[in-house]
Amino acid sequence: MRILSVTHGPLVRSELFGDVVRDEGHELVEWEIATQGVPPSNDFDAVMVFGGRQNVGEELQHPWLRDEYDLLRGWVESGTPLLGVCLGAQTLAHTLGGCVDRIDGGPLAGFYETELSDAGAADPVLGVLPRRFDALNANGYTFEVPARASELARGPVPQAFRAGAAAWGVQFHPEVRRDQVLTWWSDREELPKPLEELELDLDEKLATWQEHGRRLCRAYLAAAER
Repeated sequence: MRILSVTHGPLVRSELFGDVVRDEGHELVEWEIATQGVPPSNDFDAVMVFGGRQNVGEELQHPWLRDEYDLLRGWVESGTPLLGVCLGAQTLAHTLGGCVDRIDGGPLAGFYETELSDAGAADPVLGVLPRRFDALNANGYTFEVPARASELARGPVPQAFRAGAAAWGVQFHPEVRRDQVLTWWSDREELPKPLEELELDLDEKLATWQEHGRRLCRAYLAAAER
């Protein structure tokens, strides 16, 4: 398969998911929409949209967000397999009519207990995860599950949804590497606990979390092939 990876900056690329895509023998095309604009071709078998420091509602500062909404709408309507992560899930939720706003009480950073819904446990992608797990979050905004979608997982905020047969959004970050996450957190003025404590948690839980991420990515690729 030929897979498009839409990114929003150098610190929010496909990371472990890119490794899995290539290891599975697929072609990965990384495209930074903020600097490269709309991809010149739509000849992709599946799409992944990753995170970023930008937010829904900041279209004046980041006009390309409107292009992303249009692209997402087109992929959903055409049935192109689609996976949005963090900002990618938020832009997808917004495109489908869900509200996206700041998290009450401040941003999330670290691991948070998360549980699959019955729909999530039966889902071909999210269902490969344990029924309960600690999910790595790094976000100041959250999405409302759109009316046309099913909630698949919930933690302190909605964590995952599915819209139609082939579009998924996850608030957590299943694609991350250690130094990448620490860079995100070190750049934040507001954290739920000291960076040193977050780093200890990361070192304790990252290996398990990355294995969950690889499993999730393989399940998404298998669903896209079907």
